[in-house]
Amino acid sequence: MSLHVIMFSLLAILAIATGVLLVTRRNPVSAAVSLILHFFALSGLYLTLNAQFLAAVQILVYAGAIMVLVVFVIMLLNLGKEQNMRENFNPRTAITIAMSAALIMQLVLTFTGNPTGKNQLSAASEKIGSPAEIGNILYSTYIFPFEAISLLLLVAVVGSIILAKRTVDK
Repeated sequence: MSLHVIMFSLLAILAIATGVLLVTRRNPVSAAVSLILHFFALSGLYLTLNAQFLAAVQILVYAGAIMVLVVFVIMLLNLGKEQNMRENFNPRTAITIAMSAALIMQLVLTFTGNPTGKNQLSAASEKIGSPAEIGNILYSTYIFPFEAISLLLLVAVVGSIILAKRTVDK
């Protein structure tokens, strides 16, 4: 088993574990921290799939900007109630742990089996995540949707400026 497969497996297990933590936490702040860790695990998975640009965007956009906004809203609305970080053990937790263990065992059995070589990446698929290839596809095949979204964002920015200026003038 190669280092590439081991890293992919570990990051996949981390992504699954943080996803389970995300949906089982009652405290919104600890759920948000789990979501940040999940985004970093997904970024690592993108790196193992040779998509460096997508990994960087995942960290910058989701783990950076979006999660700062989510944590800011949680703190502003005071959604987190006072409770211990250690939560009670219930039957749902036991079922979740059992299902996670079964999934991990299945992954181990899958990756330690006899490799056939049929899942090797082709040369064309290796350049899919590169910034040059994304830009080439974005500005050739998907030029109309790209321009439509850019105009929509421009209208949203101008509209928000007009609304903000109108409330200041009153």
